[in-house]
Amino acid sequence: MAIHPEEVLRIRTFLNSLIQQLPQGFREVEKQVIIGLRILPKIAPREKAMLREFAHKLLLLMREYEASDIEFGGPGSNSMIWLRVYGQKRPLPELGRFSLDEFSILIQCLLQETQQKQLYKNRSIDFSYVVALPDQPRQRYRATVYFEMGELALNMRAIQTRLRPYESYGFHENVSRTLSLRYNKEGLILVTGITGSGKTTTLDAIIDLNNREVEGHIIVLASPIEFIHQSQKCIIRQREVGLDTLSFKQGVIEALHQDPDIIIIGEMRDPETIMTVLEAADSGHKVFSTLHTASAVESIERIIAEMPSLEQDRVRNRLADTLRCVISQKLVPGVNGKLALAKEIMIMTSSVKAAIKNNNLSEVYQMVNEGKQHGMLTMEQDLRRLLLEEKISPETAMSFANNKRLMEQLLNADIIL
Repeated sequence: MAIHPEEVLRIRTFLNSLIQQLPQGFREVEKQVIIGLRILPKIAPREKAMLREFAHKLLLLMREYEASDIEFGGPGSNSMIWLRVYGQKRPLPELGRFSLDEFSILIQCLLQETQQKQLYKNRSIDFSYVVALPDQPRQRYRATVYFEMGELALNMRAIQTRLRPYESYGFHENVSRTLSLRYNKEGLILVTGITGSGKTTTLDAIIDLNNREVEGHIIVLASPIEFIHQSQKCIIRQREVGLDTLSFKQGVIEALHQDPDIIIIGEMRDPETIMTVLEAADSGHKVFSTLHTASAVESIERIIAEMPSLEQDRVRNRLADTLRCVISQKLVPGVNGKLALAKEIMIMTSSVKAAIKNNNLSEVYQMVNEGKQHGMLTMEQDLRRLLLEEKISPETAMSFANNKRLMEQLLNADIIL
């Protein structure tokens, strides 16, 4: 959807007419409160709709570029609108430059009054945003608004309207059995990776797999809810933290009283949530969650390190007893200009379990490296697969490897280990 310079000029002219109403001397939160609670409520509904329509055009433009994220506002934006396209962040100077106050007004137009008040109080807010278009599926976005040097900034991430097919992941049969409620009724499965590595997409594909194949009850706790699943063989309850429950911890406690078969916890953000997740898995439920870690070993180390030193041995033993699988993933630049998924998979075998209990985590990587028959593989082995399939370059494989030494060996080897 093209946005013409004349339309940008019209929007900016109207935004500047609102800025003229800002009293002098107010800065930071006070200024944002005046914009949100004094100026915006006075504009006509059609004028507010005009601003929202412009923002929606930006979101449609983002999808046309096949961008994952759009970003604007705050001093760091350098007055421009930015997109992340296939992993690369870049500005759109052709849309012109906006002042900080123009961006602030445009951002606050997307918020409800309760969200504005939460923003002023907490200095940031995460929420889901929906754009409804005629004769098209609703487009959903994960959004965060936050303060940067006293000014408002916004990031929105596009939520795909279609699920990635589970079959496209190419998981080993043992991995699929571990992920499926049909074959395994309990235990903890982690999907890990940095922000933007596709963790939520993978979780959605796993939810869809169980929804299509197994009768059961799935409870999803997320902040915010992204893809909306339709109940098929499973009844799926999707609860948003802040809207439907107060916190991840509270949501898990409530879920245990709601007769679930599978509990999905969007993120293990703090020690309290980690302990609650372990208790849920301990209670005989199948539990999925995510961490911002790059490998299976790092995931185990992170969970244990989050606990007080006196609790670490107990948590180590509980984790060894409940953990079933860790999928760590990265989205790496492909030779076609798009992104390719690289993954590391650890399956809980008796040897891995013993290594965790005995605090010999240095042995786990080698077990994953040699565990192909169980469905395990290291990040380096999967990067080599992508290289042999001519999907990535040797430089990319080396750059994204967790173990550079082993990656170099694999690049020089004649066969995949």
